[in-house]
Amino acid sequence: MNRLLRTESLLAISAALLFASSWLLPEWAVFLLTLALAKGLVVLGLLLLMRAGLVSFGQGLYYAAGAYAAGIAGQMLRVTDALLMLLLAAVVSCAVAAVAGVLLAAYRGIFFAMLSLAFSMILYGLLVKTSALGSTDGFNVTVGSVAGLRVTGTATRTALFAIAVSLACAAAVGAHRFVGSHLGRLAPAIRDNELRVEYLGASVRRAVYLNYLAAAGVSGIGGALAGLAVGHIDPEMAYWTTSGEFVFVAILSGSASVAAPFAGAVAFEVLRSFAYQYSPNTWQLVVGLAMLLVVLFLPAGLWSLFVRRRRAP
Repeated sequence: MNRLLRTESLLAISAALLFASSWLLPEWAVFLLTLALAKGLVVLGLLLLMRAGLVSFGQGLYYAAGAYAAGIAGQMLRVTDALLMLLLAAVVSCAVAAVAGVLLAAYRGIFFAMLSLAFSMILYGLLVKTSALGSTDGFNVTVGSVAGLRVTGTATRTALFAIAVSLACAAAVGAHRFVGSHLGRLAPAIRDNELRVEYLGASVRRAVYLNYLAAAGVSGIGGALAGLAVGHIDPEMAYWTTSGEFVFVAILSGSASVAAPFAGAVAFEVLRSFAYQYSPNTWQLVVGLAMLLVVLFLPAGLWSLFVRRRRAP
């Protein structure tokens, strides 16, 4: 229990320091951090699945579903409050996962990965062909208020950053408690030998299904938050390269901590931004080399640096 409280306290302190730093950072850095934290939510969902031995190449499905749910709420339902849009994104993402998860929970390995990718590409195809949603161009998303308080200009970006930090902290704490619960502890056992888990009387399919729902929920919130931060959404959010990027960040960050996805997402966004700025034609090469170095020298991900330092004394 003490360890649980210590971890949650560290997460809360980190969130408070991160928010306080927003007053010292330039606007572009605040925007970059907001986007990184939004994507970190998606990677956190991937971490829950990877603990059970499942790799999803289709998290872009829920990333886009959450973003479009928020966008449609703003465009058609005239909902402009950021918190309501994020709540709607979570509900829609979980509803989609509740249907798709019935099929996916029965598959493992490459079959799970390819089926999740197929669902994501189906959504991409539907969005591209739907002219009412802007087709390939997408459409803009605006935030009018936060919790009923009207915001404009710079205040909007600060408010979205505060929401991103709060959601990242809450999701990390929730994931930490989930991982420590009975259901969460089944995930590594399912990855190692699911037949033995069944013999113990636990339902593997139910455990996978619930992990999938949790991953979809945080991914939908991340997509909506990213859409609100950028101010625009398009079908590329559901494309396979977007889902591949999340897997990339998950490998880059490692799975040793619930904070790792957010640290990895921030590192990736900073690396990509500066690589694109100074080498716009070969930035993919720079990112690929960074990934190669991490795999060679830090196979457990960037978070293993903190684990090694803690064990050193």
